[in-house]
Amino acid sequence: PTVTPAASVQEPAPIPGTGTAGEPPMKYFVVTGGTVSGLGKGTAISSIGVLLRSHGIRVTAVKIDPYLNIDAGTMSPFEHGEVYVLEDGGEVDLDLGNYERFLDLTLTSSHSITSGKIYEQVIKRERTGHYLGKTVQMVPHVTDAIQSWIVDVARWPVDHSGLRPQVCLIELGGTVGDIESSVYLEALQQFCFKLGPENFVMAHVGMVPIMGATGEQKTKPCQHSVKLLREAGLKPDFLLCRSEQPLEEATKRKLSLFCQVPFESVVSLHDISNIYRVPLLLAEQDVGARICRCFGLNNGMSVAPTLRLSEAVLSGLPREGREVRLGDWKMIADRVDNCTEEVSIAIVGKYTGMHDSYISVIKALKHAAIEAGLYLSVEWVESSDLEPNAQLLDHKRYEAAWWRMKNAHGVLVPGGFGDRGIEGKVLAANYCRTSGAPYLGICVGLQTAVIEFARAELGWENANSTEFDETTPHPVVIFMPEASATVMGGTMRLGFLGTL
Repeated sequence: PTVTPAASVQEPAPIPGTGTAGEPPMKYFVVTGGTVSGLGKGTAISSIGVLLRSHGIRVTAVKIDPYLNIDAGTMSPFEHGEVYVLEDGGEVDLDLGNYERFLDLTLTSSHSITSGKIYEQVIKRERTGHYLGKTVQMVPHVTDAIQSWIVDVARWPVDHSGLRPQVCLIELGGTVGDIESSVYLEALQQFCFKLGPENFVMAHVGMVPIMGATGEQKTKPCQHSVKLLREAGLKPDFLLCRSEQPLEEATKRKLSLFCQVPFESVVSLHDISNIYRVPLLLAEQDVGARICRCFGLNNGMSVAPTLRLSEAVLSGLPREGREVRLGDWKMIADRVDNCTEEVSIAIVGKYTGMHDSYISVIKALKHAAIEAGLYLSVEWVESSDLEPNAQLLDHKRYEAAWWRMKNAHGVLVPGGFGDRGIEGKVLAANYCRTSGAPYLGICVGLQTAVIEFARAELGWENANSTEFDETTPHPVVIFMPEASATVMGGTMRLGFLGTL
């Protein structure tokens, strides 16, 4: 198994000013966000990675989450959305899934930094005498641990070339000004000082809302978040401005003046038709070439593919798909917009109030729909609304849930924890099996399909999984031997494993 930095108590990796012998220095591109969460930092940094790949640059990605959890494995989907599972079994923030999908990377659990991991590492070092009797403090010990972790992980090959990355993309979760983020901002400003401006570039995602009947673009939220960033000792090189409409020239000039960012580096990230157009939007504003110039990289004019396609497929692409920057990526974006025939899939789950809880399932469905030339319409069905007692509590809600599921082209039952809504999922499996409707059960969805079959076809009325009923006379699904009934985190068999 891979030894992560969190488990190590060795000497921190040195902060390189020039890279290791014979290698050019690593470049670091940091993205922060302000005012509110959910502005799209993950999409922005993934899209910047796509741009850099189109210039022939190898990238890696690190996500910093300031919460005290060791990982996202024990967090409720209602709290933080989906737990994304990596090949090494790491349970991480859903943004790492975005990085892997956009950038064709294979990341590890060490590419997810949390305060829990950092503090665990520092405390282990203190307990083993690593600090030689010093008073262990946030500065320099915690900030040094953060920087050393980033430097160590940034060197790991993560793409199919097997080569060391050239640029490390770092996303700082949360918003600037949060108490939890303050130590990371301090670590990053120290990091910037040690590396020098030619190796450290920062972008800040700010909100530019449209207010009032006149539709005026307001810059104050973005100005204030940049002010907080500068108070922490950091100055953005790029402003990525989220807005409903394209930024007006007057708005860009005002932000450039008050935030001290060059006019050309104030970038409009306005609403567009689909997520795959974000890299194209950034390329239109020359963001990739500007980043290359900031880093002193001579890749500004080179054009490289952003998708891993075979030579046979590449040779079959039209000229603009092979020779124009992001030509292959544009073909995907165009395909998404050209999908008009609708396919409806009902997702029967228990966290339907938070769609990010199932984001990997949604992305997989969308990718399949694009490949089939179809427009995906997701029907959300709360599993507990399918149960008989729901009919007594709210008849209209019960009828609406069944109508949505029955009128979909297919049903998908994803994973979940706990026994709430399980009987509704069993009923969904029964309906699909008896009516011939397509059904896909993932994790709990497969368990409920097995339970339903055992009850309906084998006559075992009380058949169940031991996860939901420990005393069932017919345990058709049982816990695996290594599972723990008391320890919640890091006990499941996850990741890329050989199965006999």
